[in-house]
Amino acid sequence: MRATLMYGAGDVRVENLPDSAVKLPTDALVRITASCICGSDLWPYASMKPEDGPARMGHEFIGIVEDTGSEVTTVKPGDLVVAPFAISDNTCEFCREGLHTSCAHAQANFWDTEPEEGCQAEAVRVPLADGTLVKLPVTADSALIPSLLTLSDVLGTGHHAAVAGGVDERTRVTVIGDGAVGLLAVLSAKRLGAEQIILMGRHHARTGLGREFGATDVVSARGEEGIAAVRDLTGGHGTHVVLEAVGNMPAYEQALGVVRPGGVISRVGVPQYEEAPIGFGSLFRHNIRLAGGPAPVRAYIEELMPDILDGRIEPGKVFDTTTDLDGVPAGYQDMADRRSLKVLIRP
Repeated sequence: MRATLMYGAGDVRVENLPDSAVKLPTDALVRITASCICGSDLWPYASMKPEDGPARMGHEFIGIVEDTGSEVTTVKPGDLVVAPFAISDNTCEFCREGLHTSCAHAQANFWDTEPEEGCQAEAVRVPLADGTLVKLPVTADSALIPSLLTLSDVLGTGHHAAVAGGVDERTRVTVIGDGAVGLLAVLSAKRLGAEQIILMGRHHARTGLGREFGATDVVSARGEEGIAAVRDLTGGHGTHVVLEAVGNMPAYEQALGVVRPGGVISRVGVPQYEEAPIGFGSLFRHNIRLAGGPAPVRAYIEELMPDILDGRIEPGKVFDTTTDLDGVPAGYQDMADRRSLKVLIRP
């Protein structure tokens, strides 16, 4: 089968590899019908050392079950399924608490750390299939597939940011980042009823989509100028919640600048740092809380899917480019160069 590997920074290749296959009784084999490139894939694309490659790529997919192990009961061959970006059993104490990204099962994992599997490919072996896969009530050619694919990561991640931040109808929100997660954090804040949603982004096509998703204001400036602009829009105080969807230190510092006393910074951008201001002069002095983390998207799929099926939300609009596997290397470059927002892959 064909699959995507990253050999180092800027070096993505699609190669022929041995077919994925069921190995354990709890596995399923899924033929992938839709996957995509994630913004988080751009971090290794910018920095991976050759000695750390090649790495299988891809952690978001929809596909058709081709085979199952003898213990799999919730899906069967022919079912169309979506998978979260984390493998989980959906039964351990952490999963029961809605924290599937901390699943205690020995096979639980993130797709990006499964050395022999990846979803930017023609097929994938799914460990813990009963816990991980969710059956979809549509066919593989449905017009809803792009939106349903966002359940695998970016919609669930934007929703997690908003939920972890406590967004409700009394909340003023700032969203930092106009990538797919940031835009779907806007959509999620709107869905939860936020009173004001300020999107901090500087790419006009993206911020336009952000307004369509529910942003009430757009601030294109960064740094101190951007912080001042947000405070001007909020009576000088800043917003109750900041949804940080980038992951670098400037974004965190910007979040500190725009959060109001007693507010929450909810981070879902993968942090590219281990040390950050959290002391008296930053978080402590004004009772600012820090929340977020890897989104347990499996916990949110059943809640979010009906809004997609009923047409109340259309998160699939974040996909502005579609390609086959041959176009994946160029898709990485286009996303890195901000020519594409998010690339949908049809193997």
